[in-house]
Amino acid sequence: MNLLRDPMHPDRHIGSGVAALQRLIRGAGRAAFAVAALGVFSLAQAADFRSIAEPAVVMYDAPSVRSKKLFVVSQFYPVEVMVSIDNWAKVRDATGELSWVEKKALSEKRTVLVRPSLADVRQGADEKSPLAFQVREGVALELAEVGASGWIKVRHRDGQVGFIRNSQVWGL
Repeated sequence: MNLLRDPMHPDRHIGSGVAALQRLIRGAGRAAFAVAALGVFSLAQAADFRSIAEPAVVMYDAPSVRSKKLFVVSQFYPVEVMVSIDNWAKVRDATGELSWVEKKALSEKRTVLVRPSLADVRQGADEKSPLAFQVREGVALELAEVGASGWIKVRHRDGQVGFIRNSQVWGL
């Protein structure tokens, strides 16, 4: 007689035959559900966006100043922290590229990056609201407030304030 072992408790047998196999499958189903639920929970966590705190920061291909230098980013450039290890953070930028940066070079200040070649920033969170100013692709704007209707309130570094559509920026 072949006894099936409980995969969660290898020292225990769960019996033999069809009934034991069904118990094993049910147990595996519960484990799979738990793993899937854990995955959904981690996806539901909020993204950790930061901005570059210093005027020019080197981005590396590994968490070491001795690793390959990839490129330099400027102050206020938004990044999404993907992994945090010791004094280093693995970040994703607006292009989707992954690189490493020293944590001391990151700021809690939230910024967003303009995506279209020219975007309208309005005085209010409405398409019919008067134009406050226009901004070009690649300009970093400080995130002042997240609205509920698909708009965010932003501040340009020269002090101008207005509302731009979520879909026109990266960093949310």
